[in-house]
Amino acid sequence: MTLTPRSIVLDADGVSLEGDLILPEGATGIVVFAHGSGSSRLSSRNRQVARHLAENGLATLLFDLLTPEENVVDERTRQLRFDIPLIGTRMTAAVGWVATADLTRHLSIGLFGASTGAAAALIAAAERPEQVRAVVSRGGRPDLAGRHLAQVKVPTLLLVGGWDEPVIELNEKAREQMTAASECELVIVPGATHLFEEPGKLEEVERHAARFFLNHL
Repeated sequence: MTLTPRSIVLDADGVSLEGDLILPEGATGIVVFAHGSGSSRLSSRNRQVARHLAENGLATLLFDLLTPEENVVDERTRQLRFDIPLIGTRMTAAVGWVATADLTRHLSIGLFGASTGAAAALIAAAERPEQVRAVVSRGGRPDLAGRHLAQVKVPTLLLVGGWDEPVIELNEKAREQMTAASECELVIVPGATHLFEEPGKLEEVERHAARFFLNHL
């Protein structure tokens, strides 16, 4: 199986965003990743999860939520990384690109969001209910999706580290608001902190994500 990423450029409301697409032969689903604040498509944790999903036959797309110029500004001000409406719009546009591009339009779409990227993924799921089939959040801030939470109808998996107590509470409250979701599963990974840096914990995230996406895509 060839899992070499190909570089792509997607248009998101008039701006060009760089991405890396892995398209295993015979894939029937694709997982689009939204990275967390201060990160990029080169996030080592997201790339590890993406590689595991690709090895299980799912296409993956990691892309930058900000342009190179915006990244320069954000490195100085740290403002754009927390601009949830902006990154939510970019994620929604990415779903639109995947749904219409020749390479990917035949694939069922799932979204994987980390940290603030989870809010962007949930906003996109609420905005594109006819295209998004499932969402997985890793150490996410679903609460930042605000009013969109009540509009998310697709199956959603919230993964939180057992030692990440403030984020556990935020995810529990967000889950209570997601009454329209056909399924909303909260899984607490014992012995893991916010970034799942402890030995074997990111591998647990991989297994849960693969299980969930393979069931729904």
